[in-house]
Amino acid sequence: MPYQFLANLVLAVHLSIVAFVVLGLGLIIAGNLRRWRWVNQGWFRLAHGGAIVVVVLESWFGITCPLTSFERWLRTQANAATYRGGFVEHWLGRLLYYDAAPWVFMLGHSVFGVLVLAAWWYFPPRRHGSGQPPDT
Repeated sequence: MPYQFLANLVLAVHLSIVAFVVLGLGLIIAGNLRRWRWVNQGWFRLAHGGAIVVVVLESWFGITCPLTSFERWLRTQANAATYRGGFVEHWLGRLLYYDAAPWVFMLGHSVFGVLVLAAWWYFPPRRHGSGQPPDT
C-alpha cells in the first residue's frame, strides 16, 4: 500500500484545513468591508466556526488532532520518519524555526477562536428566508 503517498495526502488535507481556518477569518473581515455577500453564507460561516471550535477544544483538552495521528500512523507503516507534538507545533515550527511550549499554541488557538467569535458577532451570517435576498 502506498502509505507514504497517503500520509502526504493527509498532510495536504490538513494544511488545507489550517489555511481555511486562518484565511477564512481574513476573508470574512475583508469580505464584509468590501461588501462581498458570499462571506456571510451560513454554510461558509458554520464550516469556519465549527473548524475553529474543534481546534480550540483539541488544544484545551490536550487532544492530538486525528489527522495528525492518522498521518503519523501512515508514516510509521511506510517506515518513514514521524514527528512529535501536534501538527501545528511541528509544521509551524519548521516553517518559522520557532519552538514554543504547548501553552503558547493553546493561547494562540484560543485568541484566534475569540477573534472568530467577534467576527461572528460583528458580521453575523445571513440565512435565506431571513427577509434578505439570497447571496449570490
